[in-house]
Amino acid sequence: MTSNPIPWDLLPDTARMVDGRLHIGGCDVLEVAERFGTPVFIYDEEHLKTRCREGVDAFDDGVAYASKAFLCRAMARIAHDAGMHIDVATGGEMHIALAAGVPGDKLVFHGNNKSMDELGFAIDSGVSRIVVDSFDEMDRIEALVEAGRPVPSVLLRINPGIDAHTHEYLQTGVPDSKFGFPLTEGIATEAITRARESRAMEFRGLHAHIGSQVFDVGNYAKAIASLAPFVNESSAEEFSIGGGLGVAYVEGEEADTITAWAETILGAAKASGISARILAEPGRSIVARASVTAYTVGTIKDLPGVRTYLSVDGGISENPRPVLYGSGYEAFLARAPESLRPMRARIVGKHCESGDIIVKEADLPADTVVGDILCTPVTGAYGHSMGSNYNKVARPAVVFVANGNARLVVERETYDDMLIRDVG
Repeated sequence: MTSNPIPWDLLPDTARMVDGRLHIGGCDVLEVAERFGTPVFIYDEEHLKTRCREGVDAFDDGVAYASKAFLCRAMARIAHDAGMHIDVATGGEMHIALAAGVPGDKLVFHGNNKSMDELGFAIDSGVSRIVVDSFDEMDRIEALVEAGRPVPSVLLRINPGIDAHTHEYLQTGVPDSKFGFPLTEGIATEAITRARESRAMEFRGLHAHIGSQVFDVGNYAKAIASLAPFVNESSAEEFSIGGGLGVAYVEGEEADTITAWAETILGAAKASGISARILAEPGRSIVARASVTAYTVGTIKDLPGVRTYLSVDGGISENPRPVLYGSGYEAFLARAPESLRPMRARIVGKHCESGDIIVKEADLPADTVVGDILCTPVTGAYGHSMGSNYNKVARPAVVFVANGNARLVVERETYDDMLIRDVG
């Protein structure tokens, strides 16, 4: 158990304490919670812009924002305005990015099971690259081009067979994975030959993604070194190493910056003699620490000799990561971010599930009471984007804060919103 205040290096860049209360982007978090209600995702807009610019500075024109981490029109505009391409993995993500005004030629289209409709949508939108994941996808592209669509530029996703030492569900480059053409049995070589010979695809290069929430950047150097001969033999013009850079979620964790990550990747590529242009797709490292989620404490239930349960007005519907991956988070009070936290509690949501846990073992101020605004930091990635309506709980609002102004970018869902598609 720790009684330390919340570590400030887990908070957004512009987080400050003003009159004892947490301010982000010049806005009082308590006032934001009162104005927009809770739960609410509060994003530091300057933090987002700074990380996007860092990615562009590190990789130049070769960087795409992995929008699965967090996407709305406002976020797409920030990434695009900073000079990033945007990586989309479904027709829905592509639609949001295009609706934000991002040109199709600034999009990279991913996915292991793209439908004919999605591929047609991508080609018609003029996407920069389609990252091809299977021979079945090649069949679909060839059929679309044969029917009159223009020839798309493609990267082929390669499975490098590397264990990135992350959660099992976040490993994408191990041999047993649904993603990519494996290097074994000559399958990746066959895919390259087919792409090169096809009149329906313009082969531009290769893509490899080893996993997500990877702390040891040495894994990237290892992947690049092992793939270098294959990349060079393929005569690829471009080689994308994907994303996956880890971020710190709890006290004691440390993670590399985007700049340091890029230096490792580019250095390893140079040392390995790769002549292809290096591309990358950061997502979590752009948005995770930019946000805190603010909740209202509704119930504090002390079970003597067992534990204290603290229930808030959200849960797994806006942050499923603890349930899916056993992910850890910290918690603190917006009214007292520098208070000691000697009280141990399990923070849970309002869903009808015993596993509806937000923070398994949270440290909180001893004077925490019902009605307090409790915050969990580092919730900018895979909270909003993985949210659900379980128990018909309405999805939270998303608010961007900057220069003392708070603006709503995604409205809170209403009960009537849930009936729009329910035609009864």
